[in-house]
Amino acid sequence: MLNVRGQLVDIFSRSIYPAEVIVKNGKIQGINSIDVAPEVYIMPGFVDAHVHIESSLLIPSEFARLAVCQGTVATVSDPHEIANVCGIQGVEFMIENGNSVPFKFFFGAPSCVPATPFETAGAFFGLKETSQLLSRNDVLYLAEMMNWPGVIHNDPEVGAKLDLARKMGKPIDGHAPGLMGEDAKRYAEAGISTDHECFTYEEAEHKIHLGMKIAIREGSAAKNFEALIDLMDIYPDQLMFCSDDKHPDSLLEGHINQLVSRAVAKGKDLFDVLRAACLQPVVHYGLDVGLMRIGDEADFVMVRDLKAFEVVATFVRGKEVYSQGESHINSENSKIINKFATGKLRKSDFSLNKTGETINVIVAKDGQLITDRERVAIENTAIPSPEKDILKITVVNRYRPSTPAIAFIKGFGFKKGAIASSVAHDSHNIIAVGTNDEALVEAVNAVIETKGGLSAFDGETLEVLPLPVAGLMSADDGYQVAYAYKNLDSIAKQMGSTLSSPYMTLSFMALLVIPELKLSDKGLFDGKTFTFVPEME
Repeated sequence: MLNVRGQLVDIFSRSIYPAEVIVKNGKIQGINSIDVAPEVYIMPGFVDAHVHIESSLLIPSEFARLAVCQGTVATVSDPHEIANVCGIQGVEFMIENGNSVPFKFFFGAPSCVPATPFETAGAFFGLKETSQLLSRNDVLYLAEMMNWPGVIHNDPEVGAKLDLARKMGKPIDGHAPGLMGEDAKRYAEAGISTDHECFTYEEAEHKIHLGMKIAIREGSAAKNFEALIDLMDIYPDQLMFCSDDKHPDSLLEGHINQLVSRAVAKGKDLFDVLRAACLQPVVHYGLDVGLMRIGDEADFVMVRDLKAFEVVATFVRGKEVYSQGESHINSENSKIINKFATGKLRKSDFSLNKTGETINVIVAKDGQLITDRERVAIENTAIPSPEKDILKITVVNRYRPSTPAIAFIKGFGFKKGAIASSVAHDSHNIIAVGTNDEALVEAVNAVIETKGGLSAFDGETLEVLPLPVAGLMSADDGYQVAYAYKNLDSIAKQMGSTLSSPYMTLSFMALLVIPELKLSDKGLFDGKTFTFVPEME
């Protein structure tokens, strides 16, 4: 039996009153109004409506250890990162590891493995694999349908996956950045009910009118909160909050609680904000998460005030998982699964043996996953050119030995050295950006030697964060991983990068389904026309 007293924040009655909450056997047995209670606020726990746990660089059990400190009790988790590397085995790993701790992970069936046929992944999900996963009771939805051209042009396999999810009564998540007009209408009519990729108010409003719910995203790289939060003034019941991709250092600083605090600070109605942060994901996906009603599982959070939303304690199924500044979730031993089969490279492998008068340059944008495209004349210009912020980018196939793909990029700002990563959405080949070939080969080979990880080479010193679980995650203590990542992030910025999260931005430079220009292991790719383009012309 657990009795908790405080100011109860009732989302359903839109009221706050002193109350005693009685918990027995993990469920709320009673809620009694009382005359006086401590000035601490009791409310449903926060839910991340769309996240790739793998992007935290932590296995699920370690992610949970950090997330409960921010009042998060549940996540709607798309495991397509590890699915692209290890297939069904990877999804099963995430579910099994997530079940080892007192936290509520709700996984979906990845819909696009690989994301496109224009890259090399470690697995392929056809209708058979999708059906196998959707048939599980612990797989609740069809995860983000990134192949929007396949949806609107009636690709048979895409259509079969959508039909399967609809017949099984499982929600379908969307992923269609910038899609508008008749194309967006056809996309929504296919049964796709959410989108977390909107980056303008107009796009999100258009999709709301088509019947879609919008997950306002604020991750380590993609930050859309400021552009979208005013939707809450008109469409509060159509919104959720999500992080999508969040590195471990960011998770130490805050999670969905940060978005709640920022929204309230902007004058948004408290109960509308909490509905987005706590209620709407539970209702939309049918999650087994308590919402502070008698009979619900006791999944709730206590916060010091209704401005900063500083978390005092977090409870999952009535178990106190965070209090007094400490997570009470223990680290769990984890098996290691991976797929990594490429050998070390030479400096000469990074030469671009092509000629032309201009180069097509990827332009990375801070806080966005979309990129711009710039054509640069190369007459009398050394390429790469750190002085002009034109650097070399490479993607190396991690699944078999092959020639690296080479292109050019602006926006990273490095004056020396290189960084590399085996986290490269969505196929997770090795991606690197550097000022010269010597630095590139050092950074890339460091990742190959550890069979996955992040590396930074500043021209003199090499630092590596190994990620042995699928080349995406560490099984080590989450706090230690966060501090190691912070060190790499600091080195990248000392090398000249002004990006808020250089490694997270780097990881999306191979995500072909988000325009405009990206690089896969097969070459430079135009995300608007879905065709390859020459590096030089």
